Amino acid sequence: MRQQFHRYARPAHLRRAAFVLALAGIVTLAACSKKEVAAPAPRPVVAVAVHADGSAAAAASLPGEVQARYSTPLSFRVGGKIVERRVRLGDLVKNGQIVARLDPADAQKNAASAQAQLEAAQHSLVYAKQQLDRDQAQAKENLIAPAQLEQTTNAYASAAAQRDQAAQQAALSKDQLQYTTLSADHAGVITAEQADTGQNVSAGQAVYNLAWSGDVDVVCDVPESALTALSVGQTAQVTLAALPGRSFNARVRELSPAADPQSRTYRAKLTLDNPGPDVRLGMTADIALAAPSPSDSSASQSGVFTVPATALFHDGTQPAVWVVRATDNALELRRVTVTRYNERTIVIGQGLKDGERVVLQGVHTVTAGEKVHVIPPLHPEDFAS
Repeated sequence: MRQQFHRYARPAHLRRAAFVLALAGIVTLAACSKKEVAAPAPRPVVAVAVHADGSAAAAASLPGEVQARYSTPLSFRVGGKIVERRVRLGDLVKNGQIVARLDPADAQKNAASAQAQLEAAQHSLVYAKQQLDRDQAQAKENLIAPAQLEQTTNAYASAAAQRDQAAQQAALSKDQLQYTTLSADHAGVITAEQADTGQNVSAGQAVYNLAWSGDVDVVCDVPESALTALSVGQTAQVTLAALPGRSFNARVRELSPAADPQSRTYRAKLTLDNPGPDVRLGMTADIALAAPSPSDSSASQSGVFTVPATALFHDGTQPAVWVVRATDNALELRRVTVTRYNERTIVIGQGLKDGERVVLQGVHTVTAGEKVHVIPPLHPEDFAS
């Protein structure tokens, strides 16, 4: 039995050698498997080389609208029912012209009641004055007690106060009767009708909107990127779509110190010089601001680039685009300054250089430093500036 056991048993050093050989084989297979994993192929992206537009003035052009410098709502100072409207939308009105009337019945009754109270108070005051004169004469002869004279004097003072109160109430009722007639406080044009005949309106509710005659403004919303090119007192050229071939000089009159919380733009108002009667309110305008001076190194070096809106990305809250580096075809996220947003394109004023390749599609699926393979768009004309 012992001999049979030794026949099938292996020495210990042989078992250790077999284990080492098996372990080496496993390590070799693992190394071979690592070598077989190939590097990922560069991702194909649609990108094109951008070139400067060659005109910075176009980026400094802003759309605007012609408006009156002053525009106020016309409203009654008392409530009531509108019984007459004398002007319509687009009518020219003069200063002091009556434009609407309320039903004056209630106001007339209030005025008549206040006038009656005033007359009664005046009669009471006359009676109190006569009684005071009699008591004062009798007091000199010691025919009445001093307390009676004091009562008469007090009654006269009370009657005088009631007469003054009734006079003020009568004057107020008279004013309220006049308030049932609405008059224009300036010359101008009616730009809106906000109430109709037969409608009950409250005090202060707008019936018309009046645009004053005189100065005419062009109002536009300025983005943050173009804010540095605009200042109060600066001149600009304004063209109107309704009056082709003509341009008007304008001067920046007002620039909002704070941005609109929704659009993040700054409201600017420019006053037109000698607009003429053919310039109508509500016309669309194009405001051409002064182009950047040649001494501006950033503008002269970078230029202005028009790229498709699909290329726009954001680095945090700042606008950016993906640029393909020419050295290693890796992606770089570049912050840019957008000077204008069009329907399908954007105008970049700073951040790009002429000839750089910008990714046009799939900007939300790539990452910084990623190796890419640039392919041209299938329809280059769709991405032309």
